[in-house]
Amino acid sequence: MQSAQKRPRAKLSGLNDPRIVPYVMIAPFVIYLLGVYLYPTISTIIMSFQRIDGPTQAEFIGLSNYNKLLTKNYIMALKTTALFTVWDVAILIPVPLLFAAMLASKNAPLPNFFKSLYFIPALTSIIVAGIVFRLAFGSLETSIANRVIGLFGAAPKMWLQFSGSSTFVLVLLTLWRWMGVNIVYFYSAIQSIPADLHEAGKIDGANTVQAFLHITLPSIRPTLIYVLTITVLGGFSMFTESVALWQQSNPGGIGRTIVGYMYMMGITKNNMGLASAIGITLLLLVFGVNMIQLLLMGFFKKEDA
Repeated sequence: MQSAQKRPRAKLSGLNDPRIVPYVMIAPFVIYLLGVYLYPTISTIIMSFQRIDGPTQAEFIGLSNYNKLLTKNYIMALKTTALFTVWDVAILIPVPLLFAAMLASKNAPLPNFFKSLYFIPALTSIIVAGIVFRLAFGSLETSIANRVIGLFGAAPKMWLQFSGSSTFVLVLLTLWRWMGVNIVYFYSAIQSIPADLHEAGKIDGANTVQAFLHITLPSIRPTLIYVLTITVLGGFSMFTESVALWQQSNPGGIGRTIVGYMYMMGITKNNMGLASAIGITLLLLVFGVNMIQLLLMGFFKKEDA
């Protein structure tokens, strides 16, 4: 018998062509990137050099909008944002990492319960949380914060009326809200470390601190870089927490961030050109800070073979 002849394969065309399928799969991402990020960014850059008097009335005015940034209000907003970001990074990286390490230890009691407990603030409405914090740190003697410091003989404070205390409340609100999120990130990274590494460390005589420094930290380096990056980004882009605490009554602009100042110029005062210039400076600032921290953490170095 003659062997059966193989049927010729059907010719693939259109969406069935393997050469076209990859482009079809990435098309939604490319469209999203162009429509949501690239086009608005280019439009904002152009608008930052214009004076906009209406939807169809725009006039190029060079660097005039950028020259207007050298004002007391912008400098104060920049200082508030930078200080807020420094405190965020200084607390929201080491403290969640410590809590995650304790949760991941074999002797941790009720780890699932505490993971849920830490994550609850992230599910809470920031407006509701802002109202609670505003009442807790009110200027009345009966507010919770003034009652607590009164137990130690301190006089009542007007927490949200002065720069130092208002920054403390703002940082405290942010830490309460995002601490659990970073704990979950670090906990997941620590749980993914192979147990063989820790067993090898114990055989070599490493104690708990040495194992944490030489095994845990190097193993979760990608997660550490990611959490640090989003913490820096979140610090510089902070807006909702400030609005929740002060609403529209921001005394002297002490709690106003760069994003809040951009909103005030663009929406409240209808100066879209100046608001665009503020947005571009914020973009460059965040990009520069993130590049510096990525370089310091060796993100761009090639891994050893």
